[in-house]
Amino acid sequence: MLRSVLSRVTEDYLLLALLLLLPILLWLQPAAPSGLVALVDWHTVAALAGLMLLSKALEDSGYLARFASVLLGWCHTERRLAQLLLLFAALLSAIVTNDVALFILLPIALSIGRLSGMAVGRLVIFLALAVNAGSSLTPIGNPQNLLLWQASGYSFWQFTLMMTPLALSLLLMILLLSCIAFAATRLTIKVPHNNNSDNRRLFGWSLAGYPLFILVMEYQLAPYAAVGLLATYFILKRSVVKAIDWLLLLVFILMFINLGLLAQMPLLQPLAIQIMAIPDGSYVGGALLSQLISNVPAAIFLQNFTTDWRALSFGVSVGGFGLAIGSLANLIALRLSQQQGLWREFHCWSLPMFVLSLLLGWVLL
Repeated sequence: MLRSVLSRVTEDYLLLALLLLLPILLWLQPAAPSGLVALVDWHTVAALAGLMLLSKALEDSGYLARFASVLLGWCHTERRLAQLLLLFAALLSAIVTNDVALFILLPIALSIGRLSGMAVGRLVIFLALAVNAGSSLTPIGNPQNLLLWQASGYSFWQFTLMMTPLALSLLLMILLLSCIAFAATRLTIKVPHNNNSDNRRLFGWSLAGYPLFILVMEYQLAPYAAVGLLATYFILKRSVVKAIDWLLLLVFILMFINLGLLAQMPLLQPLAIQIMAIPDGSYVGGALLSQLISNVPAAIFLQNFTTDWRALSFGVSVGGFGLAIGSLANLIALRLSQQQGLWREFHCWSLPMFVLSLLLGWVLL
């Protein structure tokens, strides 16, 4: 088993990069073990673990594949199916956050690929783009919006109204790009779904667990709920626990530590002041710093240097595109899809999207 884990670690280039970067950052920015532990948002890690368990259980129940076959019957072309899923992903992410939307939709997308033979990697990429766009609409769509909403003192509807032009424009741009990315090829079910192996019981209590777990997350009790879910699935359906990509949790823990150490470096303080001094500095700074340390840490760091909440909110929303590290939702999508060569294709679409979004946000501002 140890050999299997070591083999997976050596094949995981992101995990290897984070492991190699950690001692360098500790040399530049020394920290005690307790300080490193404090850098990790354990509620987010626990929430991720719980959502992974629920998502995998729903996928294993077979009912998501059944729903995917119904979708294939409704949408006769690859393009129409993709655009329907993208619209749903954007709407869902504005309500239940971008990562939850991905956990719901990624298993459906993978089932569509298995049933139709459709190349599902590009669909996964566009789902990641769509949830980044849709989640920018509301204060509860993503962590950076929640943070900046509370810091700004705006009401829920004031913040939503402020973000509406950007969110709708980004979604429109993604839908237009999808016309290029997805062909009007007719879809057929090449591998019919076998309903005989579906597990209604597993589907029922896993589906019921979703809203309950999200409610528990709101009360900051995700660690306890995640442990409860882990124990439940371990006893009742151990195959779900075994199928989880547990190394993804290690990736997120290392990201919190590495990005936290990077944000503490004295070099970033004068850099932030210089960026804020240029025209539209809050916007440009939010977008560019997100490419370096991800948009949530960028929002946390830059809120101390500006009161232009609209520009900063626009900037970190646009910063979710571009490099995969720009948004944690990108990393979730790329890891959970388990598609070969997807990182390179992701950047072929996401980097142009970042440039276009950066220009679009500047025009709207």
